[in-house]
Amino acid sequence: MIARTSVGGPRFRLEFSNAAGGEAVTFGSVHAALAGEDSSIVAGSDHAVTFGGKPTVTLFPGAKVVSDPVELVLPALTEVAVSIYVPGPTQVNTVHALGLNPGYVTAGDATSSSKLVRPQLVRSYFWLNGLSVPASGESGGTIVALGDSITDGYATTPGAHQDWPELLAERLQADPRTRGWGVVNTGISGNRILKTGTGEAAVQRFDGDVLARPGVKWVILLEGINDINMSIMPIMPDEEHVTAGQIIAGLDQLIERAHLHGINVAGGTVMATKGLPFYNEKGKAMWQQVNEWIRTSGRFDAVIDFDAITRDPSDHLRINPAFDPGDHVHPNDAGNRAMAKAIDLDIFR
Repeated sequence: MIARTSVGGPRFRLEFSNAAGGEAVTFGSVHAALAGEDSSIVAGSDHAVTFGGKPTVTLFPGAKVVSDPVELVLPALTEVAVSIYVPGPTQVNTVHALGLNPGYVTAGDATSSSKLVRPQLVRSYFWLNGLSVPASGESGGTIVALGDSITDGYATTPGAHQDWPELLAERLQADPRTRGWGVVNTGISGNRILKTGTGEAAVQRFDGDVLARPGVKWVILLEGINDINMSIMPIMPDEEHVTAGQIIAGLDQLIERAHLHGINVAGGTVMATKGLPFYNEKGKAMWQQVNEWIRTSGRFDAVIDFDAITRDPSDHLRINPAFDPGDHVHPNDAGNRAMAKAIDLDIFR
């Protein structure tokens, strides 16, 4: 699997999770290296990964494990190949389905191979939960992008690093004053604030995906579009419906929990969705009420008006046609570039 750094560092750790439960998972071997072309690695960069000095580790249901430091220098914005060998038949429960970077699967223990032979190409992450590098100084920290499919990069070009969190990381690295800031993308396609959709709801996963990450100082929160849409789809049962007031209360709780840990929160406005077949006046009213609260409540430490930057200038209820891949919801590469550019880096300085 391919993970990309934001900041660089002299060493790093890997984190794996069996959060979705099921049976225990044993890794017989784990390696990390600088990624080369396709399924190859850069010669001389392969490193065995250990856990408490041991080459194997078992993740029991619901557990997370953090590796020992891997003594490999990682430049900023570098692709890292993370290889896992599973010795026996294993049920895969903890998977991030939309992994825009390629992954490769082959038979046997190929964790130390310089290139895989006829691997199967996949675009998902299995058990891999994060990569962290030590901070180089006090002028920086971790920024968590917490969101749904728009943050996940659903409509961006696979393998091109065009989702807005990665583009934000590139902007931060281009400015000497902000190079100490790393960006973690915790977007999950289909995710909701209040109810379980794809993955746990944001109010459920906030501890693990935000508070438990090392060095977090900022959260950029862009959620709510699925809560609204699931409340107006004709096929959805009543128990899936929520109100705008409940969405606002959920956002407010996330702010409160972040502030208790000294973490700042930037609120992203929910983007336009007119053009969806089930779009209606109820959804429009919910969307307007939620965005009005985000913009004017004063609860956020900063507001990023993603809606204003991505909407159609001639119809503010629609996404800009230049950013619309055809589904009227998910911004394309150009839209993600506009979103990343709209974030004021001064809030991190």
